[in-house]
Amino acid sequence: MPYQHRTSPSPRRSRVLILASCLLIGISGFVFGIAAILSSSSASYRCSNAEPGSVRVVWERGGGGRIDNGIGDGDPKRHRVMGFVGIQTGFGSVGRRRSLRQTWMPSDRQGLKRLEEATGLAFRFIIGRTNDKSKMLELKKEVEEYDDFVLLDIEEEYSKLPYKTLAFFKAAYALFDSEFYVKADDDIYLRPDRLSLLLARERTHSQTYIGCMKKGPVFTDPKLKWYEPLSYLLGMEYFLHAYGPIYALSADVVASLVALRNNSFRMFSNEDVTIGAWMLAMNVNLENNKALCEPECTQTSIAVWDIPKCSGLCNPEKKLLELHQKESCSKSPTLASDY
Repeated sequence: MPYQHRTSPSPRRSRVLILASCLLIGISGFVFGIAAILSSSSASYRCSNAEPGSVRVVWERGGGGRIDNGIGDGDPKRHRVMGFVGIQTGFGSVGRRRSLRQTWMPSDRQGLKRLEEATGLAFRFIIGRTNDKSKMLELKKEVEEYDDFVLLDIEEEYSKLPYKTLAFFKAAYALFDSEFYVKADDDIYLRPDRLSLLLARERTHSQTYIGCMKKGPVFTDPKLKWYEPLSYLLGMEYFLHAYGPIYALSADVVASLVALRNNSFRMFSNEDVTIGAWMLAMNVNLENNKALCEPECTQTSIAVWDIPKCSGLCNPEKKLLELHQKESCSKSPTLASDY
């Protein structure tokens, strides 16, 4: 159909149309701006289906501001680091945290800051809540003394580790602008300098899942610790996935987890299997690194724990202190040529 010339409107009508258009544009911009903020807050801070009520960050001492119901009343900008390491801990792990602070993890805020400046890595303990008021009071005292926690408004319970892990990644993404987000347990001996070098490597994949990978038979016996009630969905053998004591997800991967609705995730009984299933579905690049699961300290070990005897160090409170006394653990040089 040929272009047809339309009669021009009158000057007065033109002015009215221009004013109306500007008003509509302004309103649209405001609405879309508010929607974007609300969408971002909801995606970043809430895990509404992890349990009744919403899951949110209660507070993160020493940076990032307080976040409650998805609204930050501190610095609105996320703290920029190369990697954020969330050390998963519980109410029965006071001794483990004490041993960690006496070994590879600084015991004061200034020490954590110096470690972050040297490695680009921020470290915080990650813990949920409990209805036991005495335990919460003791935790509050520890938070005030050491200032190294992120507290999640989710029930702290071993059977809910997959839910806590998802809440952790969402909270970490809300608080920290990081290239990698690392989940670590409180019963491993870690070399932060070597972890930093690992995360700093050049990679061609923006969606990366780094860990010490494993496969093995699915546990179908209800008497076993790692029994999987949904074993009928998995078959006889687990797919390749990282051991639970430590693994890292790149920012693009965590951003995808944050964007998805909670009820989009299938939760298996075991947290490491659950994360592995999500990574399989997301078609990420798996990076297998055995330095993350060394049974002894070596010149290249990044994380040391008693594989395969224990899912972490056996008797970690004592073993952490013993390992730290060994020169091969705490004083050996990092070999840059190996990275």
